[in-house]
Amino acid sequence: MSTGPGAHSAPAPTTHDPRKSSMFSSLTVRNYRLFFVGQVVSNIGTWMQRIAQDWLVLSLTGSATAVGVTTALQFLPMLLFGLYGGVLVDRLPKRRALLFTQSAMGATGVALAALTLTGHVQVWHVYLAAVVVGLATVVDNPARQSFVSEMVGPDQLQNAVSLNSANFQSARLVGPAVAGVMITGVGTGWAFLANGLSFVAPLIGLMMMRARELYVVDRAPRAKGQLREGLHYVAGRPELIWTIVLAGFVSTFGFNFPVFLSAFADDVFHAGAGSYSLFNTLMAVGSLAGALLAARRGTARMRVLLAGAVAFGTLEIVAAIAPSLWLFALLMVPIGMFGMTVNVTANTSIQVSTDPAMRGRVMALYMMVFMGGAPVGAPIAGWVTDAYGVRAGLASGGAIAAAAAVTIGLVLARVGNLRLSVGWNHGHPHVRFVPREAQEQLAAAA
Repeated sequence: MSTGPGAHSAPAPTTHDPRKSSMFSSLTVRNYRLFFVGQVVSNIGTWMQRIAQDWLVLSLTGSATAVGVTTALQFLPMLLFGLYGGVLVDRLPKRRALLFTQSAMGATGVALAALTLTGHVQVWHVYLAAVVVGLATVVDNPARQSFVSEMVGPDQLQNAVSLNSANFQSARLVGPAVAGVMITGVGTGWAFLANGLSFVAPLIGLMMMRARELYVVDRAPRAKGQLREGLHYVAGRPELIWTIVLAGFVSTFGFNFPVFLSAFADDVFHAGAGSYSLFNTLMAVGSLAGALLAARRGTARMRVLLAGAVAFGTLEIVAAIAPSLWLFALLMVPIGMFGMTVNVTANTSIQVSTDPAMRGRVMALYMMVFMGGAPVGAPIAGWVTDAYGVRAGLASGGAIAAAAAVTIGLVLARVGNLRLSVGWNHGHPHVRFVPREAQEQLAAAA
C-alpha cells in the first residue's frame, strides 16, 4: 500500500480507476479492514441501544413525547456545535480523536446498563446519556467520515464509504431484532451493556492499525477564524455547495419516513405495527443494496447524484398513490436503494473534492445539514399529513426532492456552460450534459 504524503488538493471525483471494479476492494487495505470489522460490531450495539433507550423511556414515563425529547437531545448537539466539531477534527489526529469519542460512547452504554440493572435508573439519566452521546458525536461523526480517506486513499474512497453505509444498514437489520429478543428475555439493561461492550471492537481495531500505512494529511494549525474559513471554502466551490444543498433538500423533505410509514400502516392500510416493521425492513434491504451497488460503481459523478435524487423523489410520488399495501411495501426497496445512492454519492463527492486540511469542517457542515434535516422536516411533514392526508405528505416530499435535483442540475449546467444531450448508446438511452461548444460543433459537422 502506498504511504505517500497525500495530495494537498483532491482529484476530481470523476477520475476512473479500473481497480475499483471489485465490490469489496477497499477491504484489502488492512487498516480499513480493522476499522470495518470494529464498526460491524459497534453499529449493531448502537441500534440495540436505540431500541432499548426508547423502550426504557416509554416504560419510565408512559409518554411518547418523552421519547421524542430523548431523540432530540441526542441530535441537538450536532445542530448546535457540529461546525465547531469539524474545526476540532481538522486540528486533531483523527485516530486519537476516535479513540476518545468511541470510549466515551461505550462508557455511556455501560453506565446506563449499571443504573438499569440495579434498578436506580431515572428518566433524567437517559436524557443525560443522550446528551453525552450527542456531544461525542459532534467530533466522532466528522472524524470517522474524514478518517476513511486516510485509511484507503482517494482511489478506494467511494468503495470504502459505500461499504460503511452497507455496514450501517446491515446493523439496522440485525440490531433491532437482537434488541427485541434481549429486552423481552432479560431486560433493557443487558441491551445497554451489550452496546457498551460493543465499542471494545472498534477500539481494538484503532489500536491495531499501522500508522505508517495511513495516508498522511497535514493538520490545520490552531488559528482564529477557522470556522469562517471553512464556510467561505464551501461557498466558493459550486460542486460542494450545490451537493450539500441537494442533500439538505432530500433529507429535510424526502426522508421523513417515521412520520409517513407509521401513518400508511395505521391510517391508510389499517394493518398495524407488523406492516410498519415490514416497510422499514424492506427499505433497509433496499438501502443495503444501494450501498453495495455504489461500492461496485466506484465513481462519484454529479449526474449519478442528480439522477438518484430525481428517481428517489419520483418513486415517493408513485408510492403515495399506491392502491395496495403490497405494492407500497415493494416500492420501499427501490426508494431505499436510490435514497442510499444519494447519500453515498454526495458523501464521496464532497470528500474527494475537498482539500484534506479542510475535510473535517466540510464533512461537519454536510452532516449537520443532512442530519439536521429531520428535526426541521418532520414537523412540516406532520402538519401536511394532518391537514391534507399522508398521501399528500409523501407526494409533496418526493416532489420537492425531485424538483430540487432538476433545478440544481439546470443551475450547474448553466454555470458550466453545458447543454443536455439525449441519445442512444448500444441500444440504451444515454442522457448527459455536454459542453455547448462541442454540441454546436457536432451540429455544424452534420
